[in-house]
Amino acid sequence: MTQSDNHWLTRPTTIRWLWIIGYSVLAMTVLLQLLIPVKGYFGVDSWFGFGALFGFLSCVLMVFGAKFIGKLLKRPEDYYDV
Repeated sequence: MTQSDNHWLTRPTTIRWLWIIGYSVLAMTVLLQLLIPVKGYFGVDSWFGFGALFGFLSCVLMVFGAKFIGKLLKRPEDYYDV
């Protein structure tokens, strides 16, 4: 086992704790909306958890859009050989 195999970011316990911390931070930011009122400009943006839902759906849309563009612009492996 080399030193790079035992890096603290590659240990399963560290990865598990990073996931737990990440989910906790995300949950706290959504739950803070209960204490801090959000004044929406369009009505729908003042709903509880709207920012989290909008961000997630935007991310999903960008991933699918990037996959579509990748398939559209994909060239064969021997493109430059011809």
